[in-house]
Order: sequence, then C-alpha cells, then structure tokens
Amino acid sequence: MPADVRAERADAVVAALLTISRSAAAALFAGGHIRRRGHPLAKSDRLSGGEIIEVTVPEREDPARIRAETIDDMGILADADDYVVVDKPPGVAAHPSPGWVGPTVVGGLAAAGYRISTSGAPERAGIVHRLDVGTSGVMVVAKTERAYTQLKRAFKERTVEKVYHALVQGLPDPMNGTIDAPIGRHPGHDWRFAVTSDGRPSVTHYRTLEAFGRATLLEVHLETGRTHQIRVHVSALRHPCVGDLTYGADPRLAAELGLTRQWLHARRLGFRDPGTGDAVSFESACAPDLQYALDALRARP
Repeated sequence: MPADVRAERADAVVAALLTISRSAAAALFAGGHIRRRGHPLAKSDRLSGGEIIEVTVPEREDPARIRAETIDDMGILADADDYVVVDKPPGVAAHPSPGWVGPTVVGGLAAAGYRISTSGAPERAGIVHRLDVGTSGVMVVAKTERAYTQLKRAFKERTVEKVYHALVQGLPDPMNGTIDAPIGRHPGHDWRFAVTSDGRPSVTHYRTLEAFGRATLLEVHLETGRTHQIRVHVSALRHPCVGDLTYGADPRLAAELGLTRQWLHARRLGFRDPGTGDAVSFESACAPDLQYALDALRARP
C-alpha cells in the first residue's frame, strides 16, 4: 500500500486502489477476498500506509451457464420421448440470463436427470418458448433435436394452442374481444414493452369467465407470442393484470388479495407430437397463490 495512506477505511482504500465502486469493494470484503496477514479484513477496518494486503479477485460466473438446481414445486405434466412438459411455478426463469441468479426450468430439469436438446444457444438448450418469471403454468421443453426443430417451427407458424387465464382489474368493455396492437420496446424503459406504432404485430383474443366488479377473470388465447404480450395488451386497455405493478396495477388490490406477482397463468398448451404427429394438449391447474386471490374475490358479496 502507498506509504501516504493513513488510517483510512479498508473499503475506501481498496476501491481507490482497484478503481472500483465502494459497493463492489464491499462485495469483495463480504466474500472474504481481502486479507491482511492471512486474516480476512472487514470493510470498516482501518488501514495505514506501508501495510500489505492480499486481494483475490473471484472469477465471474458465466451468466449463460446452466446451474442444476432442484425445484420441488415444478411438476412434470408429461415425459415423452421427444419432449417434457413442465408445470412451471412462479419465481422460476425459463433459462439463465445476465442478471438472473434464481432457479431456471432448464436447471431444474438438469437436476432431475433430464437430457434435453442441445440446439439453440447453450443457455437456452431445449427452450422453444418462454414464460415470464412471474407467470406460472404449462411449458414444453424439447428433449431431441427433432422436437426442437419442429416445435420452434410450430410456434413460429402459430399452430400451437396457447391458452392463459388472467385476472385483470375492473371490467373490460367489451367483455369479449380481440386486441390487435403492435408491441415493441417501451420508449422510456428498456425493461418494459408497450404498444408502439413501429412494434411487431401482436394479436390477443379474450373472453370473460367471471366478473367480480373490481376484477375480471379472462380466458386469453394468444395468436402471436410477443414478450409480455398479455400484460402489455390488457394494460393498454387500462385493465392491467391484478398484481402487475410493472404495467400499472393498483398495489392496494394486490396486497388485499395476497398477491406478490401478476395474476397470469398458462392454463393450456396444445401442439403436434413431434414423433407421432398426433395432436396433444396439456393443462395446468391454478397455482395456489392465484387460487387464493380468486377465492377471496368469490367470497365477497
């Protein structure tokens, strides 16, 4: 250390010497990567000029690496020769991505001993479609290259049946209808999407299943499959999914119904079996937190 350093906080010294932020330096201290005379330093310890400290910079984990992790509440709805159909719980991403450190569908399948297709990007092996982290329900993953190719084509050509249940705020008018509005990146927020004039064509069909006054349960059929499509379209109607704070939902109603995510569930998925050519369809029961919210609404006079 430079001799002119006099009894300064260790995190300030390390941040200055390595030209990193104080928060990045704090992470090194928390991980035990800063040592003095063989002993870990705390970020609030004092350092003086002439002292020798050891800094071990940990290797960055590849954000694309599939990390096997058991997911107890991820059910298997079907295990065929060419594909596996899972019942994805909320809080689970489809595959690894930068910034996501939680569990993934591909990681859960790896931990359960499934071998899936290696087609596509390494972190998306076998993934032919995705559900948002906060969306639960039925999802198919390709186990063979044949299945990956055929299912990707089926999703692209819109021959897959995709049915969702969504609880939205208020009562849509009309109660049954079609939303045909292009979707693109939100002009002010990179992590959000919006109806934009230069967006990609997006079509959503919906019909009312139950009306509760403050909220309405919809059955939604997707004709296209854009990121956040249902969430963006119902928000554009000024009837966002209950609990979807990203797209303008009322946090008070979400709290009242015990929701910590958007009320959106992938109910049914139908496609042609890549091996036999037969039409197959799979359904997922309503997730417990979503069912609780429905029961709460039904119990009110």
